[in-house]
Amino acid sequence: MPDCLPPPPGQPPHPIEEPRMPAPEPSPPRSSPSAAASRAGVARILSGPSGLGTAGLHLARHEEPPTPTPPTPPMPSTVPAQGNPVPGLYHHPVPEPDPVRVEEVSRRIKAWALEEVDLYPEEWEEQFDGFSVGRYLVGCHPDAPTVDHLMLATRLMVAENAVDDCYCEDHGGSPIGLGGRLLLAHTALDALHTTREYQPRWAESLRSDAPRRAYRSAMEYFVRAASPSQADRYRHDMARLHMGYLAEAAWAQTDHVPEVWEYLAMRQFNNFRPCPTITDSVGGYELPADLHARPALQRVIALAGNATTIVNDLYSYTKELAAPGRHLNLPVVIAEREGLSDRDAYLKAVEVHNDLMRDFEAEAAAVAVALPVPTVQRFLRGVAAWVDGNHHWHQTNTFRYSLPDFW
Repeated sequence: MPDCLPPPPGQPPHPIEEPRMPAPEPSPPRSSPSAAASRAGVARILSGPSGLGTAGLHLARHEEPPTPTPPTPPMPSTVPAQGNPVPGLYHHPVPEPDPVRVEEVSRRIKAWALEEVDLYPEEWEEQFDGFSVGRYLVGCHPDAPTVDHLMLATRLMVAENAVDDCYCEDHGGSPIGLGGRLLLAHTALDALHTTREYQPRWAESLRSDAPRRAYRSAMEYFVRAASPSQADRYRHDMARLHMGYLAEAAWAQTDHVPEVWEYLAMRQFNNFRPCPTITDSVGGYELPADLHARPALQRVIALAGNATTIVNDLYSYTKELAAPGRHLNLPVVIAEREGLSDRDAYLKAVEVHNDLMRDFEAEAAAVAVALPVPTVQRFLRGVAAWVDGNHHWHQTNTFRYSLPDFW
């Protein structure tokens, strides 16, 4: 977890010095899928990850040699997952993430956090390790061609969590003054264009705390590897995220419990959307901007973000109840606004998630039929893989999460 400490005194700003990541290899040209292949792709989206996120997603060559299969213990796909899934939750089991990649991503992200952006003090190391971010991102992006591609998403996720913890949540965060802090942090993603007189002061401010250092560095790596369109897409979705943070902060300041539909509106912005929206960047290809902007595809991405965020509400429920103050999550809001017991409200939240998941899969299948374009098909599979990897990480991260005793 990050800290909010200023940088060591007297240390001047400096550019990122890690060598540039080589440009991803372009995918070989592919012909339009036949009708049979289109039907198979739709079936894969509807049936979920017996195939989504596994073999069908490996469209690009990995940089590492395949991990040899030992006779014992059993293959990762047959190793029982840690933790228990929420009973009744609609989800798709997935194989354990590639342990070789998990180890390498975990090593690199910790080196980045400690050596490049001075993200957290020594006493928070256990929390950082317990987040298991390497396992998270490897599981969510099984089609990433290299570890360098995985690191693009991993740095951005760690930076987002630094902002959430230090500005909003339990490591010094507060709703008071949040708007100003978020706006200045957002300029690390979306650069300030100002006069020559004031530009140096802004540039220096990007090193003033851990969240801004992390945002700045993670975005520099991403911009070097992504197209201008992909980078702008990410900035847009991060602005959405920050707007959601502000809505939740405003309710906290006025002690307001929103209606259920209002809470779900807030969660459409304060959610995981920036993560699956870059699935093509991490996969080493690009979904063209005109296709990404199609309303039907935007609906698929929004439903994916909404469903995965309710997963977080459900798995973090007991963790948030144990924390000081009142934390808004879907079961809490349903209980208060609809007069249900804690148990019944939680079970209703499970059904809300399930409805979102089924809508996501149905809409994705419809887009797959309407747009039989290779990059669209791959993007849909990548988003589905992210949805399933996100659930797997929540279920198995017993360091952070435990289920309520409602069954």
